[in-house]
Formats: sequence, C-alpha cells, structure tokens
Amino acid sequence: MSGWTLHGRATPTLRIDLRGITPNALAALTAAEIERLPLGCGNALVPLAEFFRVEPRADDDLVFAADLARGDRLGWKMDGGRILVEGGAGDYAGACMSGGEIVVRGSVRDLAACEMAGGLLKIEGDAGDFAAATLPGSMDGMRGGTLVVAGRAGARFADRMRRGSAIVHGDVGAYAASRLVAGTVAIGGRIGAHGGYGMRRGSLVLAGGAVEPPPTFVPALGNADVFWQLLARDLARQGGPFQGLAARRAVRHLGDLAADGRGEWIVAAP
Repeated sequence: MSGWTLHGRATPTLRIDLRGITPNALAALTAAEIERLPLGCGNALVPLAEFFRVEPRADDDLVFAADLARGDRLGWKMDGGRILVEGGAGDYAGACMSGGEIVVRGSVRDLAACEMAGGLLKIEGDAGDFAAATLPGSMDGMRGGTLVVAGRAGARFADRMRRGSAIVHGDVGAYAASRLVAGTVAIGGRIGAHGGYGMRRGSLVLAGGAVEPPPTFVPALGNADVFWQLLARDLARQGGPFQGLAARRAVRHLGDLAADGRGEWIVAAP
C-alpha cells in the first residue's frame, strides 16, 4: 500500500501552499522524502516536516489529521486517488482537479473547485465565495466533476461554470449560477439576490421551496417531465433537501433573456 497520514505538528503562523501534495505524487516516495518536500510558507519554502509528521497507512488514501484552515491549494491539479481532511481547508481546495476524490470534514474558504474538470470534492461544512467558479483573471469556471457542499456557500457560486454538477444543501449568497454556460447547479436552501444573472444555458434547481425568478426569465411552455424525472432522481442520491424530488412538480422558467440565454430556472414546488 502507498497511503500516508500527515499528522499536524503545529498551526502555521503564515498560510502554507499545499500544491503537489497529492496521493499520486506521494505514492512512490518514502517517509523521509515526503518530509523533505518543500511547502510555500509566506515568501519562503519550508520542509513539510515542519508542519506534519508522516505515517504510512494500510490503504492508498492520503489523510491530513489536522485542520488545514491555513493550508491553501489542497488537491491542486489532483488527477486521482483520495484525500481526506479531518478538519477544514483554506482557499482553492480542489481547484483544477481532474480526477479522484477529496473529502473535507470541515469548512473551506474561497475559490473551492475553481476550474475543476473531474472527480469529486465533498465539503461537509461551508464553502466561501466563488466556489465552482473561475480562477482570478480566467473566463471559464468549473468544467466537470461534482462538488457537494453539505453546508452553505458564499457569493458567486458556480460563476461561469461550463460543465459538471455543483450542489449545496444549504443557502447560497448573491449571484449564484451567474453567467452559467452549462452544467447543473442545485441549491437546497435559500438563494441570494441576482441568482442566474447572465445565465446562458444549464440548469439551476431550487429545492428549498417557492421562489420567484428574476424578471428576465419567462415561463417555459414545453413539457420536460421526462428530463425532470431523470434529473430529480439523480439529485435525490445526495439526500437531505433533495430527497423525494421526483415526487414534486417542477416549475420551469427560461433565461436570462437579457443575455440571450436559454438556461433553466427550476423550482421544485412543495
């Protein structure tokens, strides 16, 4: 087996950069080699052993037995394997990942799953702003895979998202699914102001009850019962507010017409 547990030694005084610390990258290394890996800390490079004690595991997982609230870029460009964090994580968690699975037992900060292309990122707490959105200066958001937030998410959730599924069990902030190009965004709680702003295509599903769409969305005239049953049953696997969706009627609106959009604003009626 090639798994490792990284036990936290002390809380860093500055933020640390965890890029490159992925299951596949560590699989062929020894404990001594892992301890010597450089981590960005402020404007310096510091050996990993300054912050973590390395212990082998009987499986292939990479486990952080620590709270990584000051650890950024967890699973950056990860392409396989499984990471488990027994606490929270910082900015850019799961950003640019293309495969594998990351489970964070706590909350994460901003820009989680930015430009994610594949795999699964599951956050058991809350997510900050710009989750499943774009990296700063980029034009494309999440491009594939699945993001699941068991708690709440901040503003600009799934901004410019192009593909994949972004799911929040709780409330989201303003501009959720703004400029959405494609993909499925599902929200179990309340949605903030300006939801679906500039939406081009894709589906925004609201399972938290009746809510009026923006005035630039119009009622859909076509019948989409078959599509709704397939989508509802898929989302029902997430549990929580998405259970029993297939038994609820879907009220659909199309837009954002102000952006010549053809997206769907879907409300699961009580």
